[in-house]
Amino acid sequence: MRTGETVVPVSRELLIGGKDVPAASGRTTADVNPYTGDVYATVAAAGPEDVRRAVDAADAAFPAWAALAPFARRAIFLKAADLLDARGEQVAEIMAHEAGGTRPWAHFNVALAANILREAAAAITAPRGEVLSAQEAGALGLAVREPLGVVAAFAPWNAPVILGVRAVAAPLAAGNTVVVKPSEDAPIACGLLVADVLREAGLPDGVLNVVTNDCEDAAEIAEALIGDERVRAVNFTGSTGVGRIIGELAARHLKPAVLELGGKNAVIVLDDADVDYAVDAVTFSVFMNAGQICMSGDRILVHESLAEEFTEKFTAKAASLRAGDPAHPQTVVGPLVSPTAAQRVAGLVRDAVAKGAEVLVGGEPEGAVHPATVLTGVGKDAELYHAESFGPVCVLQTFADDDIAADLANDTENGLTCGIITENATHGLAVARRVRTGIVHINDQSVADEPHAPFGGVKASGYGRFGGRWGIEAFSNTRWVTIATQHAHYPF
Repeated sequence: MRTGETVVPVSRELLIGGKDVPAASGRTTADVNPYTGDVYATVAAAGPEDVRRAVDAADAAFPAWAALAPFARRAIFLKAADLLDARGEQVAEIMAHEAGGTRPWAHFNVALAANILREAAAAITAPRGEVLSAQEAGALGLAVREPLGVVAAFAPWNAPVILGVRAVAAPLAAGNTVVVKPSEDAPIACGLLVADVLREAGLPDGVLNVVTNDCEDAAEIAEALIGDERVRAVNFTGSTGVGRIIGELAARHLKPAVLELGGKNAVIVLDDADVDYAVDAVTFSVFMNAGQICMSGDRILVHESLAEEFTEKFTAKAASLRAGDPAHPQTVVGPLVSPTAAQRVAGLVRDAVAKGAEVLVGGEPEGAVHPATVLTGVGKDAELYHAESFGPVCVLQTFADDDIAADLANDTENGLTCGIITENATHGLAVARRVRTGIVHINDQSVADEPHAPFGGVKASGYGRFGGRWGIEAFSNTRWVTIATQHAHYPF
């Protein structure tokens, strides 16, 4: 979409009990294109009464969904994956309008999200549980996995289709029903679109419900959803700050939570790295989706023996990246989610420069577009040293040995992911074991996700794991069941 074109806003309602319904109050809220400033869509602005209606529907649908034959449930997920694969162009349009996503990023979202659905389908019919030894003669003990009930899911805007699907796939595959609250910045891509695909694939009414809301009502909606006694578990992907609030709410109501939060991720370029490969890998890590990925490389740590060559080649490549219109086929750095977000990133850069940092590549934002930016000499007194940039910005630092590299990588409250570039896997593994993150990639950069792998962080990057059997375990309970094959003898 270019500025000046006529925009006819899309209109979407809540999805409750399989029906598209307005908010009880009749209120709506605008979904704004960050690049053009146009209103792309209007969506229903739910209140607490709508949350109760959504939980009513999910609770009512739970017994039948949990009891549905596994092969019938699996067929729905497999059909949904194929339907999503066929919607690449639709997703590209929605993501460009809602969150400024480039076409390659949108198609990557579709491909990975479809595979998350396929992995969830496989998990439905995978063996779960164990046969246990029993103390009593002739008894049989079982440990079985059972669904929890209604799950509250919170999906973010930055990888909207991937994370919208991830928020609901494992809970649904485990036999739960779900109420999802998508991000206010991408309510269609990370909520309503996902529900549309699953509904078309045959998901029964009420199994997945979508509650959209105005930004001003976000806290009230979250409290109403998590506080409902019928909601038995929570998952949230987003910032560490909001994640702390969600975690506190879940703990207050004694509900388990999976929290995948912010990162301050490092990519470490060891002294035995291939510099040209490292430059390409780091460029992808830092600037893919304009740095708006929880796994993006905020800190690039380079061995001092390679620093001069790496810096020259990396800054030249960063300076060549096209920034701007997400619809342009050569755009690499699209707009941030809003002009406000671009100004926040620019503020981090200005603060660092005021405290002694040097900008090697960069410039001022224009609207929601912030150019690719590389800094060096960022001290601990700068906010950028500690804060997740969540923009196309990184900081270069050098190190003299592996001890210093590990210390620098760990010098953050976060612990999501890390990339270690080296041609020697043994060397890379030795460093990896000293870095405190939930994920580490040796001879690769920090951004990677596979639907069968355990995904999550440590420290302030959250707890719990999505992906594969770990996702199923996160959204099910282990129940002990015994069968006495002969009558027991009691003392009285």
